[in-house]
Amino acid sequence: MDKYIRFDWAAKRMLRNKANFGVLEGLMTVLLNEQVTIVEILESESNQMTEDDKFNRVDIKARNSKGEIILVEIQQTREFYYLQRILYGVAKAITEHIKLGEKYDQVKKVYSISIVYFDLGKGADYLYHGQNTLVGVHTHDQLVINTRDKNAIKMVTPTDIFPEYYIIRVNEFNKIATTPLEEWLDYLRTGNIKDDTTTPGLSEAKEKLRYLQMSDAERHAYDRHIDNIMIENDIMETKAFEGLEKGLAEGLAKGRAEGLAEGLAEGRAEGRAEGLAEGKLEVARMMKANNIPTDQICLFTGLSPEEVESL
Repeated sequence: MDKYIRFDWAAKRMLRNKANFGVLEGLMTVLLNEQVTIVEILESESNQMTEDDKFNRVDIKARNSKGEIILVEIQQTREFYYLQRILYGVAKAITEHIKLGEKYDQVKKVYSISIVYFDLGKGADYLYHGQNTLVGVHTHDQLVINTRDKNAIKMVTPTDIFPEYYIIRVNEFNKIATTPLEEWLDYLRTGNIKDDTTTPGLSEAKEKLRYLQMSDAERHAYDRHIDNIMIENDIMETKAFEGLEKGLAEGLAKGRAEGLAEGLAEGRAEGRAEGLAEGKLEVARMMKANNIPTDQICLFTGLSPEEVESL
């Protein structure tokens, strides 16, 4: 079976080349459920090419054939205020592409697509989609607005103008791929592409993103990139579990000592309980000091978010 380059690496190194637009177009076509043709890759935040950049997010900003802007971000590591940053990115894209003094009819719709390889909050699905709508509080109908287009009056809804947001939680996908979208998720998560795929973008990826097509220098850089990701993920998990084990052990020891000192069954039980509670707090302090997100600390320790934030 052929080995294919991971999507995050391809997005940083290869997909900005017009010859490779078909891969990106395929993902967007499948996700947005309409044919997408990329006209150009717009100026975006710099994506460093050094060894130190391995955990930076990868971002692509493109314009489609309708003049709309599509933001694609791939992120490997956890980040606080993620939703706020997505909103800021969309707002920035809108304002960057309307010149001072232009009419508001030059404002373009923005699609924000976030591909995350970390545990982003709680939720059972691997794909989330949202958009602002204006709905009657009492009538429940959607507001339709008059607007001018090429000297003609037409009606538009907020969905025609307001941004749309897609969040793909890659790690949550664990199905056998049977639909085009699931085939894309399978590739994003495992790097696998079916030999007989007809899914838009993946057929192009089979030809453009073969591992063995890279030069020796490119393969070496790519292998180092993959190793770094695996090491970082392992470090995060190890810190969490080692902290939990150490904290629980210390808490139980303290609980036993206090319980034995009192010499009563009730004292021992209370001591163990207090020790266990203190152990959990110690674990939470260690995890928080290592910048592990609050939801993960709560998952490992059983503490509430309020208890974690108060540490």
